[in-house]
Amino acid sequence: MSDSKDTDTGSDWYSEEAATFGDRVTGAREALGMTRTELAKRLGVKLKTIREWEDDLADPRANKLQMLAGVLNVSMMWLLNGHGDGLDAPSDEAAIPGDVRAILTEIRQVKSEMGRLSDRLGILEKRLRTALKEHG
Repeated sequence: MSDSKDTDTGSDWYSEEAATFGDRVTGAREALGMTRTELAKRLGVKLKTIREWEDDLADPRANKLQMLAGVLNVSMMWLLNGHGDGLDAPSDEAAIPGDVRAILTEIRQVKSEMGRLSDRLGILEKRLRTALKEHG
């Protein structure tokens, strides 16, 4: 068995490399036919909070992550990194032409990379502020 991912079957659709936490939350919520408003009510959080999670602008605290996984019927690990009990790739993915699928995969990878770079930028800004305080 090969270690390479089989992109033709969509086995990596929700993987850490191809999808973000927000992508997995959105996918699981939509698979249940649940709206953001319904999910917010079930979790006892504001609609804005769900938007921020799905848009990768914020992460839930541990207790809400556990509740979220339960409500969405997926494992916490799957929400965090795409491993464990979660969703399969969308069944209609086979109907997507290979070139379109490749573009979608690249978009997801860029989005994920942007998130990592944003985190890195935040750390650098904090280091700069600290350095300026020390020298100012």
